[in-house]
Formats: sequence, C-alpha cells, structure tokens
Amino acid sequence: MSQPPATPALNAATAGSSSAPRPSAVPSRLIVGMRTHATSYAAATRQVLDWAHERSPRYVCVANVHMAMETHDDPAFREVVNRADLVTPDGMPLVWSLRALGLKRASRVYGPTLTLHVCEGAAREGVPVALYGGTPESLQDFTALLRSRYPGIQVVCQIAPPFRALTPDEDERYTRELQQSGAAIVFVGIGCPKQERWMAAHTGRLSAVLLGVGAAFDFHSGRVKQAPAVMQRSGLEWLFRLAMEPKRLWKRYTRHNPRFVWLITRQLLRRAAPDTSTTLEA
Repeated sequence: MSQPPATPALNAATAGSSSAPRPSAVPSRLIVGMRTHATSYAAATRQVLDWAHERSPRYVCVANVHMAMETHDDPAFREVVNRADLVTPDGMPLVWSLRALGLKRASRVYGPTLTLHVCEGAAREGVPVALYGGTPESLQDFTALLRSRYPGIQVVCQIAPPFRALTPDEDERYTRELQQSGAAIVFVGIGCPKQERWMAAHTGRLSAVLLGVGAAFDFHSGRVKQAPAVMQRSGLEWLFRLAMEPKRLWKRYTRHNPRFVWLITRQLLRRAAPDTSTTLEA
C-alpha cells in the first residue's frame, strides 16, 4: 500500500481549543454564485470536531472549479452547496478568486489533506468515524493506513455502496448502519455532485458531521496518484488528473474550466465597476 506524504501537524493551540470562529463568522464570498468560506486546515478541523462532540447534524463541502460550475449550471445543486454548514476552497482557482474578492488571507483547504487532519484530531479526541464510498479494497487499505498513522482511531463503519443509484431499501439499510455505528463524523467519498446531494439528503437522518472528500480514499490507499505539490500550488492539478484519466475527465475540464475563467473574470470586472450590481457579491 502506498504511503502518502506526512500531513503537517495541527497547531496545538488551535487544535485543542474551541475558539475557532463558527462558520457564520468565517468570511466568505460567492464565487460564480457558490458560497465559499476562507477557512484553514486548523479552523475547519476544529469546527468539524466541535460539531462531532455536540453530535450536531452538519455537512461540509470541499469545493473546486468542477463543483462551482455544477452549481452554476444547476440552481437546485447550488442550493444544496450553499446550504452547507461549511464550504472549503479545495482548488487554487477558488483560493485566487477569494483573494481577488477581498479575502487576502484565503488559503487552500484540500479535501484529502483535510481528511487526514480531521482523522488525526478524531484519534486524539476519541471521536468515532465512518467511511462511506470507494471500494471495499480502498476502504480496507485506507483504514489500515489510518490505524497505523493514528493509533487509537475508531473507524466504526465502512460502507462501499454500489456505483449506481441505490434502491430505497439499500439506502435505508446503509443509513441505519451508519447511525447505529455511533460514528460522529462520516467521510463521504462518492464524487461530486452525488456526494453533496447525498449529504444534504441525509444530514437530518444522521447524528454526525458529513464531510464530502471526493477521491480521498483512493488517493490515500495508493489507487489513484495525487498531483505533485508544485502542480497543486500552481493550480495545475487538473492537468495532472487529466493526464491520468483522460477518457473520464476530458469532457469535464474542457467544458468547465474555460467557462469558469470567463465567469469569474466577468464577476470581478462587474465588482470593480462603480455602478455594478451587487447580486454576485458576498
């Protein structure tokens, strides 16, 4: 099993305190209509853990250009994401957009790395977690990695649902299994926009924080390669992923990326104009 690079330790003062601002106090902006928070790894991790201790039903989205464009194209999906309790900027284009919209200290909160931060905190604070998504093999490998890296972590439930629409009976069975497991955090890795819709539909049925993490299980189990750090920092992760999975991803990137550049540029120009409407501003 491939070992991912070590995750930087959380700042002890931040990780051990509940003083991180609530999402309502975390600055945010609308990026082509999608609400995105200027949070950090430490603040987002602390907030997820606080909610988990409270057994507060919440859901967290980890947003990139793909998600932004899905919200632009589908008003119902935009409502799903904008109702989330926290939306982190997973991709550098969203970080740059937040900075251009006035949040100069915005930083990237990448889903796979946030997953490890939250797991580290959950192990330290005795918070049980569950995994929903991926394949049985990727969940098994990811769980082994977590138990090796964070001794004492409680992975109380692992569910790899089929890659198709669930029947009502299947959905009820999986939901009941998650609830009865006692998990206070559920990592959901079934891909955008499916996982965001699933979280919105299940947040009232589970006494847990639901955290959408995309391909994190596959990345950390070594089944899918992550882009080199330099490509991630320069906003070229999409190019690396396209090279790895061209048949699956070429339509997404050729359809979404140019339109996102056009839409965010138009938004910024309108914002800068003296007589601009404020409908797209936060």
